Amino acid sequence: MPHHDQSSHHGAKEEQSNVQDDPAAKELLRQAFESTSRWSKDFPGFGAELLCNDNGEIYKGSVEIKSRQEKTIHLEVPEEKKALGEWVNESIGMMTVHRAWRSFEESDGKSAVTFGDAPNDHPLGREILIHGDGMASRYRIKDNRIQQISRDMGRMRFTINIEDAMKTEDGKSLTTQYVVFYFTGDNKLMKVDSFSDEHHLLGGNYLPAQRQVISNEGGNVTVRVLEFKGHRLLS
Repeated sequence: MPHHDQSSHHGAKEEQSNVQDDPAAKELLRQAFESTSRWSKDFPGFGAELLCNDNGEIYKGSVEIKSRQEKTIHLEVPEEKKALGEWVNESIGMMTVHRAWRSFEESDGKSAVTFGDAPNDHPLGREILIHGDGMASRYRIKDNRIQQISRDMGRMRFTINIEDAMKTEDGKSLTTQYVVFYFTGDNKLMKVDSFSDEHHLLGGNYLPAQRQVISNEGGNVTVRVLEFKGHRLLS
């Protein structure tokens, strides 16, 4: 899912001070957060062989991920493919941020949370608003799962629609398929990315096994696949 840097947004403190939590909305979000699969708190990290298929061109390398802040990626790409290398780094960083352990209080729990729309039969569930994160984040929650995420970055906004998820061995939800729509600041569609993920269970943690991304931008369709093989836990 798209990564974002909350430190670059302003006005969050004023917004936070003017909005009070709705306890029911916050509890609904907490339950969905805690029902989402993440790596364990004591996860030692992992290493794997890495393969990138960029529209039929194959590049090989390796990866080691120790934490959200500490990862090492080696991928042999020619200089003219520098953008591909940046995409691989960003993609793996995004996986790590979303899969690594964190508490609800370290995440959206630190912001004020309220309901958006009134209860209705929206296919993706009840709307939840996050106040004070600088991105006007909005979620829809149904069946104890976040089904839609929308964020406004100013010059760009995006909406993530989660289309499918698997149940893990401990009964939590792990996303396997989602689509991201990117819009300009004046609401024009820029790009669509369709993600399909496969996971590998090792030591009680679900590690990335494969991610396929089909992108449509400016009428051009790009298909990229990241494969992780030979997983090993780090000591």
